[in-house]
Amino acid sequence: MSPYSYLASTQVEAIAERTNATLRWRPLYLPGVLKATGNTGPTSVAAKAMYAFKDVNDWAQHYRLPPIELPDNFPFTAVLANRVALVAEEQGKIGEYSQKMFTRIWSERADCNDPAMIAGVLGQLGLDAEAVIARAGSDDIKARLKANTEEAVERGAFGVPTFYVGEEMFVGNDRLTFVEQALKR
Repeated sequence: MSPYSYLASTQVEAIAERTNATLRWRPLYLPGVLKATGNTGPTSVAAKAMYAFKDVNDWAQHYRLPPIELPDNFPFTAVLANRVALVAEEQGKIGEYSQKMFTRIWSERADCNDPAMIAGVLGQLGLDAEAVIARAGSDDIKARLKANTEEAVERGAFGVPTFYVGEEMFVGNDRLTFVEQALKR
């Protein structure tokens, strides 16, 4: 749901490699985090939304990425995409899945809750799309997404992207320099 998470996703694997860190992707339900913490997203204030769109595109240019494009269904929830990410994690493909989904959503304006679009991404990863999407609807996957969301809130998260180095928390794509410094320590 977050273009800032997309931006950060394009950098975190290189940071992990440079610092010999282990990267662990943790899908969560952002509306649940926002509700639990009383936070609101940038689209709740018109001026903030307009600035955020400029800002994400400044970052995209800085990272030499294609311009950020808002999907037709923006703002959206990413329930199916997040549940599928948990199944992709079971298959050892969460990083690749996340990267491809972020690119499809924020560079190609794809609907992250469209099963056909997700099936296409899963097919590119060599995963059985029908089986993965079916598993994503299971009670245990729903419970894991809820548990990840609750754990993030308990650890202090109030938005995304949120990074932890040990117990130290960093929030925002613009904090990746500090994440890398903490990893080097």
